[in-house]
Amino acid sequence: MDFVKKIHWLGHASMRIDAEKIIYIDPWKIKGGKTADLILITHDHYDHCSPDDVRKIQGKDTVIVTIKACAEQLKGNVKIVKPGDTIEPIKGVRVTAVPSYNRTKQFHPKSKGYAGYVIEVEGVKVYHAGDTDFIDEMKSLNVDIALLPVGGTYTMDWKEAVEAVKSFKPKIAIPMHWGDIVGSEEDAKNFCNSLKENCVILKKE
Repeated sequence: MDFVKKIHWLGHASMRIDAEKIIYIDPWKIKGGKTADLILITHDHYDHCSPDDVRKIQGKDTVIVTIKACAEQLKGNVKIVKPGDTIEPIKGVRVTAVPSYNRTKQFHPKSKGYAGYVIEVEGVKVYHAGDTDFIDEMKSLNVDIALLPVGGTYTMDWKEAVEAVKSFKPKIAIPMHWGDIVGSEEDAKNFCNSLKENCVILKKE
């Protein structure tokens, strides 16, 4: 689908959506870029919640949506959410926070309330999973595009990500959380090769 061309991978779990509004998710180690209308941050680990990187793209009207633990590190118009919340932080963009956690690891316990996000913009639903394993809550997702971690160690690996995609059937899946800290291009390729035509590997920008 054409909307995929509006999604840019900035490395690791960092994404930018160039829609009617400029939306960043988990900006980290970015060079800068277009001023954000909206910044979404999934949790408070340094490679996802980076105040220095937020400042590079934050304007006077930028709205930030994140969980309480990360909000405490940020300045500006910050809206706090928890999994289950749906808000319209800026006109034309609807955001639903969804659960994001590890089932068998200790890095991202469910009790922390970390979030993934379903972003509705221009009639398209984009899911950014955050740092998570394949969890039961994913099975009820209804989204067009899914941005999923495939690197393993701290999140699900590519095989688990394939199972996740098969469970909720997005139109397009895009691998992330590879190429820095953990995860390789091979993980991304294995993920997409298993899904065939429903998968796109983005080049880092």
